[in-house]
Amino acid sequence: MSADNKIWIFDTTLRDGEQALRASLSQKQKIQLAHAIARLNVDVMEVGFPVSSPGDFDSVQRIAREVKGPIICGLARAVAADIEACGAALKDAERRRIHTFIATSPLHLQYKLRKTLAEASDQAVAAIKLASRYTDDIEFSCEDAGRTPIDDLCWIVERAIAAGATTINIPDTVGYTIPNEFAAIIHALRSKVPNIDKARLSVHCHNDLGLAVANSISAIQAGARQIECTVNGIGERAGNCSLEEVAMIINTRKDILAPLYTDIKTTEIYRSSHLVSQICNMPIQPNKAIVGENAFAHSSGIHQDGVLKAQSTYEIISPEQVGIRQNELNLTSRSGRHVIQHRLAELGYTKDDYDLEAVYSSFVALADQKGRVFDYDLEALVFFQNLQEQDEFYKLEFLSSSTHTGHVASATVGLSCGGKIFIEAATGNGPVEAAFQAVQRISKLQIRMVDFNLSAKGSGEDALGQVDIIAEHEGRRFHGAGLATDIVRASVLAYVHVLNMIQRAQTIDAHKQAKANESQIKQAAGEI
Repeated sequence: MSADNKIWIFDTTLRDGEQALRASLSQKQKIQLAHAIARLNVDVMEVGFPVSSPGDFDSVQRIAREVKGPIICGLARAVAADIEACGAALKDAERRRIHTFIATSPLHLQYKLRKTLAEASDQAVAAIKLASRYTDDIEFSCEDAGRTPIDDLCWIVERAIAAGATTINIPDTVGYTIPNEFAAIIHALRSKVPNIDKARLSVHCHNDLGLAVANSISAIQAGARQIECTVNGIGERAGNCSLEEVAMIINTRKDILAPLYTDIKTTEIYRSSHLVSQICNMPIQPNKAIVGENAFAHSSGIHQDGVLKAQSTYEIISPEQVGIRQNELNLTSRSGRHVIQHRLAELGYTKDDYDLEAVYSSFVALADQKGRVFDYDLEALVFFQNLQEQDEFYKLEFLSSSTHTGHVASATVGLSCGGKIFIEAATGNGPVEAAFQAVQRISKLQIRMVDFNLSAKGSGEDALGQVDIIAEHEGRRFHGAGLATDIVRASVLAYVHVLNMIQRAQTIDAHKQAKANESQIKQAAGEI
């Protein structure tokens, strides 16, 4: 296959995708997702905006050091401080890219930047030249390109390529264009920009009008050779172009799109999709193309009969192509460690991804409760084992709750705090509220609940329930998650998770204050 026909897949789940989340991901969660996305065999992975916070810088730096395979990319405004932070965070990557951008539409120039196009162009050129000190792989984006006059767009793109940009990205920032319009923009750039052959044309489409995937496909038909996308299409507002959808369109419609191709390992799609859904707490709608629960379900008798006779009658993609197994091992409490390890390996987990003893212990307890454990259960156990850190200050020791008709609910909670167990009882309008009140009495921390979300992991009466909460303490917000077959227990585990996040934040704050005090003492001593 010719390299000219390859469509590069630029994944921005960990940057643009994360912007849509109600709570930021932890570094551990980002690393876990980065490894999963790398297994999809994406070409480029945009993993953060290093200048935005010390936490984002550290995450980008760690991913750059640890994740092999894709080009690791960081985002930077066309500002020196952003470029320098990006260069520093990416320096240990095997292959690195700096992605810098500036707005180019009249609307953005007038109201956001308060600059002329010429001033914005000069700023972009300076940023690209600075980025070239750190890498020779530089991407430049014209923010709101979809609403930029074509002659203006061609002029700034020509200058960006001359300055050293090797990829030119054309975003439909607000999801405004329709496919024939967007294709016309790509055609115009290819025909009017004299040095366009020196750069790869890329597109970044948002889904505000539901056209992100359609616009991206029209763009590659017009000559673009990179698609920026996210797993499950997560992202700002209505989201981004869906990675799994564009990959499978190109894979499935070879009759129209050949010789175009991607290097995506499609059998990793289903697992990656559900891991992103779980970690980001963004449920996949049942009728979502490619990865939704109903994507390969047939309820019509006519359809079922046709599929049984010949799968191709109603299925244009086989479930196996995207990594959905048709024959699962029957996992019960009698399944041994080797079986669990083997099943996790089939699901794509390596030995370094989890502690086998910890996962197996949780598995046996769940299997005794449910009878049979499914793949989604097993992955949930791995995820929550990874979520729990060692040496937690707060640990739930026991929980009892009851509700009586016509009466308030009551709960008794035993909580270990730094190794010492405290017990409290409380009442509330429901068992969850009662349990929360008991935990709060033990911790003595004033916490305001901002958001509470319950989602089922699986189906049936014995499905695992995942509770995600966002709570506020002293003006700061903390995210907690809990998993159990019992909703009250899952809720309390999420609350305890929040307590541990607060305790860690307080420990870090105290450490920072001690360092600051030490520095002040040294400075004062030097002045004497």
